[in-house]
Amino acid sequence: MDATSAPGGLPGRTISWRARIALALFLVVVVAIMAVTNVMLMSRYTEPTRTRAELRLALFGANIVSELQLNSIVPQLLARDQELIGALNSGDYSSSTQRLMSFLDEISAASLVLLDEDGRIVAATDRTRLGENHRQSRYFVEAQRANGTVFSTIPRESSGYSFYYSRRIEYQGQMIGVIMVEADLAKFERSWAGISDALAVKDSEGRVILSTEPLWRGLTEEEAVARETPASAIERALFATTDWTTDVDGYLEGEAVMRVASRIPFRGWQVVSYTSYQSVRERVNGVLALEIMGFAMLLALAFYVLSRKTMLRLALFQRESADLRALNERLQREIAERERMEKNLEVAEQTIAQSQKLAALGEMSAAVAHELNQPLAAMKTYLAGAQLLLRRARPDEALASFSRIDDLIGRMGAITRQLKSYARTGGDAFTQVDVAEALASSLSMMEPQLRQRRVRITRALPEKPVLVMADRVRLEQVMINLLKNALDATANVDQAQIDIILSAGETAMLTVRDNGEGIQDLDALFEPFYTTKQPGDGTGLGLAISSGIIADLGGRLTARNAEAGGAVFEVQLPILSEDIEAAE
Repeated sequence: MDATSAPGGLPGRTISWRARIALALFLVVVVAIMAVTNVMLMSRYTEPTRTRAELRLALFGANIVSELQLNSIVPQLLARDQELIGALNSGDYSSSTQRLMSFLDEISAASLVLLDEDGRIVAATDRTRLGENHRQSRYFVEAQRANGTVFSTIPRESSGYSFYYSRRIEYQGQMIGVIMVEADLAKFERSWAGISDALAVKDSEGRVILSTEPLWRGLTEEEAVARETPASAIERALFATTDWTTDVDGYLEGEAVMRVASRIPFRGWQVVSYTSYQSVRERVNGVLALEIMGFAMLLALAFYVLSRKTMLRLALFQRESADLRALNERLQREIAERERMEKNLEVAEQTIAQSQKLAALGEMSAAVAHELNQPLAAMKTYLAGAQLLLRRARPDEALASFSRIDDLIGRMGAITRQLKSYARTGGDAFTQVDVAEALASSLSMMEPQLRQRRVRITRALPEKPVLVMADRVRLEQVMINLLKNALDATANVDQAQIDIILSAGETAMLTVRDNGEGIQDLDALFEPFYTTKQPGDGTGLGLAISSGIIADLGGRLTARNAEAGGAVFEVQLPILSEDIEAAE
């Protein structure tokens, strides 16, 4: 009998055999596509997760370094405190503890401790520590031997570590005590409590000193991770199968994690994070589920065409399709929710960056007050002069003084506008500035102070304009600061002289030289709050501000003592050549 003539026999079996082959090939293609998709998406989604982890570590590291640098300045300032020096010399510490407490309110340190030359605690913000002897403590011994501030990491008896900055206190060249500042780095551990990643900060020896996991402290990273790793090779293999095609860095509590490390620019420290692959796996699974849904719908359509004679199977496929659509909607909602959370995270990171900038405004307030004192002093002098001129019936000259006062008010407004612009997210745009014109404006500002003193000022200026790209107001601030310092340096000189030299070569060079007593401490000259003036006469911020302004302009401010006596300050700025100007 012919196969084609057999009713309902051989032809039906031929079609069934072909359907089975087609279904098998379809399943092979689906598995291959999903495997390739899984590999590609895991690689694609893992990289942003690693990048975010690296950015987060950079932010954490910067916060730790900022806190350590802030605390490192405190011993240097307290070692010069006259009340503490007097208490160590006299042995009367009745008010020393209260004074340390008053300092603690102004800084973010954990504690302040004052030790006498024998290592006994004579004053402390924690009164329970009074009388303790730390003569053999490392921070006391190292502070005795060092001329500067030393840093020590000391294990606590309970758990964790304490971080100390210590510095010897001297009087007439002799050590009389040690001031110790404990940095509060534990607050970073408390702030990390809300994140899902495991974080650890290691010292130069590889020991964990800060961590979200208390049991990790004091261990090496390998020892800490070994506590959370699956116990046997069988368990490790089982966990690995749950993250197939994922190049995992290790396991914590049986879960695959990504390890990211970043160097902290402080004594060889490192910060390490372990990020779970769960979020990456969920995103990949979401896409894979969509693919499964698409293939399932395609397969359902094929089944519908092949089995349209059977209404029961058609209804079954419809129900499966409805379930898959519901799953698709749930997955889409989850994906939309995760995208919204990622956008919120980006907004939060921008808000943190802006908050750090606004926090710096507190430090800038002292600088602004310092800069406003000069125009205010000049305004007072002009007002007095104008009043005298009006009494002598010389109104024209009085109007000239009022015009200069108006210029000073405009300059004060420009200084405060800089503070407002710093609070905004954008920066100030530089313009083309003639250094000679800025210098003339600065000398005009200093005219009232110059009239009160007999000072010979010599100027050597080139014939052609010396052009730079800068903010003219800030550049004039630097010039006024240098002129004011030169004027103060020659206060006790009989024949005071200030030389101003402007030259143009590869760079624009402005030199301000005086014949005063010179600079005593060149190393500390540009440090904030360093001054040789009497209390009330200066804040010690002028040169620190000027150095920062010149650095922002791409230049450099240096100082040295002249061979013939006096101080020499040099400002170097990138010159605006004709080629650059034409290109602009």
